[in-house]
Amino acid sequence: MAAVSLRLGDLVWGKLGRYPPWPGKIVNPPKDLKKPRGKKCFFVKFFGTEDHAWIKVEQLKPYHAHKEEMIKINKGKRFQQAVDAVEEFLRRAKGKDQTSSHSSADDKNRRNSSEERSRPNSGDEKRKLSLSEGKVKKNMGEGKKRVSSGSSERGSKSPLKRAQEQSPRKRGRPPKDEKDLTIPESSTVKGMMAGPMAAFKWQPTASEPVKDADPHFHHFLLSQTEKPAVCYQAITKKLKICEEETGSTSIQAADSTAVNGSITPTDKKIGFLGLGLMGSGIVSNLLKMGHTVTVWNRTAEKEGARLGRTPAEVVSTCDITFACVSDPKAAKDLVLGPSGVLQGIRPGKCYVDMSTVDADTVTELAQVIVSRGGRFLEAPVSGNQQLSNDGMLVILAAGDRGLYEDCSSCFQAMGKTSFFLGEVGNAAKMMLIVNMVQGSFMATIAEGLTLAQVTGQSQQTLLDILNQGQLASIFLDQKCQNILQGNFKPDFYLKYIQKDLRLAIALGDAVNHPTPMAAAANEVYKRAKALDQSDNDMSAVYRAYIH
Repeated sequence: MAAVSLRLGDLVWGKLGRYPPWPGKIVNPPKDLKKPRGKKCFFVKFFGTEDHAWIKVEQLKPYHAHKEEMIKINKGKRFQQAVDAVEEFLRRAKGKDQTSSHSSADDKNRRNSSEERSRPNSGDEKRKLSLSEGKVKKNMGEGKKRVSSGSSERGSKSPLKRAQEQSPRKRGRPPKDEKDLTIPESSTVKGMMAGPMAAFKWQPTASEPVKDADPHFHHFLLSQTEKPAVCYQAITKKLKICEEETGSTSIQAADSTAVNGSITPTDKKIGFLGLGLMGSGIVSNLLKMGHTVTVWNRTAEKEGARLGRTPAEVVSTCDITFACVSDPKAAKDLVLGPSGVLQGIRPGKCYVDMSTVDADTVTELAQVIVSRGGRFLEAPVSGNQQLSNDGMLVILAAGDRGLYEDCSSCFQAMGKTSFFLGEVGNAAKMMLIVNMVQGSFMATIAEGLTLAQVTGQSQQTLLDILNQGQLASIFLDQKCQNILQGNFKPDFYLKYIQKDLRLAIALGDAVNHPTPMAAAANEVYKRAKALDQSDNDMSAVYRAYIH
C-alpha cells in the first residue's frame, strides 16, 4: 500500500505492540512533551480510552479507508464502543460544520442586503456633492465616533473568537477544540485485546519509551520495551511474562488505561511476589500505568507460566518489591525461607507486604528487613478480585513514611485511595477489623436469606427491600445475587475471610476485648469449610445454613 499523507486532526487506526488496531485522532502533544527520536511519528489520542501515545507513521492507517476492514476483524465490546465514539464525534463535527455554514450564508446575505441598501443613487450623490466642506467635516467626525464605538464593542471579544465566528471551518475536518471532542470513558486492556487482527498487516515495531513527560500532563503515555523479548504464556488474560537477556522475569507496559485515570509512573524498578486473586489484578494495573514489573509466584505451575525464579532474585534486581500472599505462614516463608526475600535485601532495598496478616507477623518481618538495611512498609488491601482488576482497592499502609511516598504512583495504579496509619502493625490491625466486620455481615446476610426461605418469604423480595433501605450496597447486592444464582465462584475466598475472623478474634483476646459477634460468625465459616467450601467465595457460607 502506498504511503498516505497524514496531518494534525486526522482520524486514524493506530497499532501498538501486540494489540489490535485502535481508532484515534492525531492531536498536538502536551507543550513540554518531547517527540521520540528516530522514525517519524504522530501523537495520537485514542477513542474509548484515556490513552495517548506517540505512534510511528508506519503503524498508522487512515480511519475511513480501513473502517470496514477493522470492524470485520475485531468484534470486542470495547472496540465497538470506541468505534461508536468515533462516529459520534463525526456526527457532532458535521453538525457544527453545518451550523457554521448556515451562519456564514446568513452573514453573507446580511452583508449583501446591507450593501444594497447603502448603495447611493445618482440623486443622493448629487446632494452629497453639494454639501459644504464644513458639513462634510462634521459628518466625518460623527463617523469617526461611530467607528470608535463599533471598535469598542468588537474589542470585547478576542481576535481568536472573532475569527472563529467569522470563518467557518472547512467541512470534513474535525474541530480543533480538543475539549469538545471528547474521548469517552476508559476501557481495560482486556477489552482492547479482544478480536483477531491477522487480516490487517502492520510493520512490526518496538516503540521507544517516551521520557521527560510533562509532570502536569495527566495521561501517561503508552510504552513498550526497547529490546525484543521472548514471551511465555500469559499469567492471566491481561498479563504477559517476558524473559529478557538478564534472565529475570519481567513484564512491560503495553497499555495505560485504568479506571482511576492515568498517572506518571515511578522510574523505580518494581517487583511483585504472589499472583493470586488479588496479585494478578494489582500487577495488571501497575503495568497499565506504565510501571516495569518483575514477577514471581510461589506456585510454579500458576497459569502455565514458566516462573522458576526466586524471591531473592526479584528483590535484588528491583528497587521496590511488593508481596501479596495468603496468610502469616506464607508471608514468613516468603521472607525467611530458602532463596527468600531476606537473601536479596541490601541497604536501600524496599519491601512492601500487602498480605493480610496479624500485627506480630508483620512486626517480625519488618525487624528482619530493617536489620539488613532494607526499608519496610506494610500495605494490606481492602477489596476483592473485581476491585483488584478495576484498580479500586483501598490500601492501608504503615511503617516507613518515605517508602509510602515512593509508592505513590503504584498505589494510585492499584487503588482508589490509600491511608497511612503510622507505625508497623497498625495497618494489620485495621485490616483485620475491617474484614471482621465484612465477614460477620456476610454471615448475617446468609442467615437472613435462609430464614426468609424457611418461613415462606421470597428471598428475591428480601433483597429488593434491603436494596431500597439503608443497608443498600454493592457488596450486599453482589453477595445476595451469588446466593440466589448458586454461583460461588471466588471473588474473596471463604477460607481467607475465616482466617481473618480468627486473627481478629485473637487480636481482641490480646487486649481482653470481647468479640462475640465475630466468634459466632467464625463458627459458621468453620462449618462451611467442613462442607468443602474453602475455595469458594465467602458467600458460600450460605451453605452452612442449609445443610
